Amino acid sequence: MSTISHRTLVSGTAEGATLVLHEALSFSGGVDPRTGKITDRWHPQHGALMEGRILVLPAGRGSSSGSPVLAEVLRLSKGPKAILLREADGILVTGSLVARALYRTECPVVVVAPESWGAVMKATWIAVRAAAEAAYLEIG
Repeated sequence: MSTISHRTLVSGTAEGATLVLHEALSFSGGVDPRTGKITDRWHPQHGALMEGRILVLPAGRGSSSGSPVLAEVLRLSKGPKAILLREADGILVTGSLVARALYRTECPVVVVAPESWGAVMKATWIAVRAAAEAAYLEIG
């Protein structure tokens, strides 16, 4: 196990198996909120389920309408436990914060430092401890 520190965008804790995406994903039109399945037929991980996983992806993509889709997938308990990004994404942050405010769900969002991105992409299990001042990730 190794521990690495990163920037918190949305605080919270989570742990679990990872779902590593190799390309950016739009929640608007790219995810079915009823199932948590990636429905973007052009995405390399098309058909993958994000429910209960630590979602690792380089960035979000697309429309601001992705925020309510993320909030809905979290409301229905079909979404990720946490989101780890290479680049900050306001749409995913907003979706997570809306889900917290309206549905009392927790989905921490953190940005992984470039020098640690390779290790996170290879991880099969991650524990996220994301406080307002820092995020600590245990990867295995």
